[in-house]
Amino acid sequence: MTTIAVAPGHDEWRRLKALVLDSVSSPHTRRVYNLALDDFICWYRNEPRSSFSKATVAAWRASLEARGLGSSSINIRLSAIRKLAVEASDNGLLAQELLAGILRIKGVKSKGVRVGNWLSLRQAQSLLSAPDVTTLKGLRDRAILAVLLGCGLRRSEAAALTFAHLRQLDGRWCIVDLLGKHGRVRTVPVPHWVMLAIDAWTLAASVTGGHVFRPVNRADRITSERLGEKTIWLMLRQYARAIGIPSIAPHDARRTCAKLCRAAGGQLEQIQLLLGHASVQTTERYLGTKQDLVHPPNDAINLTLAMKQARDSESRSASLKR
Repeated sequence: MTTIAVAPGHDEWRRLKALVLDSVSSPHTRRVYNLALDDFICWYRNEPRSSFSKATVAAWRASLEARGLGSSSINIRLSAIRKLAVEASDNGLLAQELLAGILRIKGVKSKGVRVGNWLSLRQAQSLLSAPDVTTLKGLRDRAILAVLLGCGLRRSEAAALTFAHLRQLDGRWCIVDLLGKHGRVRTVPVPHWVMLAIDAWTLAASVTGGHVFRPVNRADRITSERLGEKTIWLMLRQYARAIGIPSIAPHDARRTCAKLCRAAGGQLEQIQLLLGHASVQTTERYLGTKQDLVHPPNDAINLTLAMKQARDSESRSASLKR
């Protein structure tokens, strides 16, 4: 029986991992797959296992569920392992019957509606006001928070934002040709208050080209040309803790943007375009939308007169037949 040697540092393992990562085009997916594969091999080595098989992957899935991970987190990890199995089989390291067994491992079904984290308008304002804007770092952090909350950018998109993206269209500032997940490109309108925050940072930092957001050290000086995504995560967590909401993550700022847009009367389709979602159903999940059976929107459709006219016409027809 063919088995696969998967030990960190092993040439075959590194080669297979590289093949898996090269098979995906999205930087976000590549990053998640990389973490998933590293996590799997660490788990695999903790206990002696006979082979890379359906039973092994099923045990891996069970361990993920025991850790309390959400269905989407588990399923994307399983997807990475399936791709690993395919590459192993293609390279003669895994028998076809073992591959078939691994591919039959099903993902975890979502139960109910996902509970997301959203900030209220007051909480969002508190978060935006948290940075110390008397410092260069504070000005930068406020501008990043403004972009996350006001434009719904992912942290990877905020880190990758350049001056070339910022252009005026139809008399207003926009982030143009922004490359998001799965290679989707979109244009994001920039609210006036967000642009003011960006301008305050770039003017103070004397940054006029390249990446908009830069690393700032403890001496309040710019240290390099591009800010890392992890820095944005740590920065937001710091300010969220300071205002008493430590559970908020960068993606929750994106959800908050969607929710506040909807509360302000924004159309669902326009919010979908703003966030760059492929389907309106994804946007609805961001909004935490639930169907209202007490006050449904179609109750506002009033065709009573038309129905009355139809009934009157039917009555007249019936009288003539008599």
